[in-house]
Amino acid sequence: MLATPESIRTLQRKLYRKAKQDSAFRFYALYDKVYRADILSHAYRLVRANKGSAGIDGLSFEAIETGERETAFLAGLEEALRNKTYKPDPVKRVMIPKRDGSKRPLGIPTIRDRVAQMAVKLVIEPIFEADFCETSYGFRPKKSAHDAVDDVAYHLNCGYTEIIDADVSKYFDTIPHANILAVFAERICDGEILRLLKMWLKAPIMEVGKDGKKRNVGGGKGNRNGTPQGGVISPLLSNLYLHILDRIWERRNLQLRLGARRVRYADDIVLLCRRSKSGQAMTVLQQILDRLELTLNEAKTKVVNANKESFDFLGFTIRIGQSRRTGNCYPHVQPAKKSLQSVKDRVTELTKRTRTVKPLTWIVNEVNATVRGWVGYFHYRNCSSALKSLRHHVEERLRTHLRKRHKVKDRGAGYYRFGSRKLYATYGLYKVPTTAGWTTAHALR
Repeated sequence: MLATPESIRTLQRKLYRKAKQDSAFRFYALYDKVYRADILSHAYRLVRANKGSAGIDGLSFEAIETGERETAFLAGLEEALRNKTYKPDPVKRVMIPKRDGSKRPLGIPTIRDRVAQMAVKLVIEPIFEADFCETSYGFRPKKSAHDAVDDVAYHLNCGYTEIIDADVSKYFDTIPHANILAVFAERICDGEILRLLKMWLKAPIMEVGKDGKKRNVGGGKGNRNGTPQGGVISPLLSNLYLHILDRIWERRNLQLRLGARRVRYADDIVLLCRRSKSGQAMTVLQQILDRLELTLNEAKTKVVNANKESFDFLGFTIRIGQSRRTGNCYPHVQPAKKSLQSVKDRVTELTKRTRTVKPLTWIVNEVNATVRGWVGYFHYRNCSSALKSLRHHVEERLRTHLRKRHKVKDRGAGYYRFGSRKLYATYGLYKVPTTAGWTTAHALR
């Protein structure tokens, strides 16, 4: 995690305090902060740390950092912003495969545009942070997915066991530009900041075909909806628009009136309801989303009784379990089957037979990086059985890979030659922990 320079932190604190003190104050002189040298430099380092790929112009970080080009790159961006000649490049669209066989569009702005968006985000985020509700956890400083899951678990314990697992249909693609700009202008009326935001929302979207030719596939001045997933500014905008839902829920005291606790991570929404309250809560949720010109995906939105069945949230499967030791009920949170299968599939892909031509250290390092990242997120609450399953799979896949590499046909001989201890001591395989940090409760089912 990159430390924020003190000069930037001082600015952010001042903006946050002013926004917190006066909820009606509109900020009108922010643009000159965006092209400050320290902010642009820190924005570049943050974008660099995300390790994203090149945009439609093909310019990579490696190319920028050859010789003195990084200094020239930032100086050029600063000048364009200062002189108000900056214009964003088209967004590069790539399609990301999903488990169900479909594909999800991802928009990749150029590095130059990502740095500009990050600079704006550094300046404006503290203002909106002062407004966001405590039940909003997605893409926020000092908030995490685990915090959202903890909130869900706590309220399950408090008797909110009827769950509305809500899915907003194509949320990022359907955010109305006029509406999000109006919400944005409630707090920030700096015309140049608004101009930047409009340009990013209406940037053309281009795709590189198999023949290498670039084709315009969307976006542009005529576009009225959507913000590309992949843009630095998009998560903040998505939070800002659904903040209207949070604000209505709190101002009308709907948690008390409807008996429905709202937990939101960006566009992932869970309503936890007390008994027989889910019908009313669902009706109100649909009414609010209608006003926002958003729709629920009826196929994916469902109502679940957590005492009888489970639901998935942020990669975890959650339900009410019963402790073997005490017989008491408790919120049981474990990695979802899809999440576990996804990392297993990735390990299988990395250790397949065709990769025996690559150096073994590459294979092991790639497997370690994949598994360590997954464990870093899912080594949480009731994860022991999933971690044991993953450790067994990783050992088996590397052992199979070593058998193919060394032409050991007999499975028993493979176990003898490539025992578990040797996989870790000799080959440097990352050892998946199999004991959860949360060990006070164990589910009967």
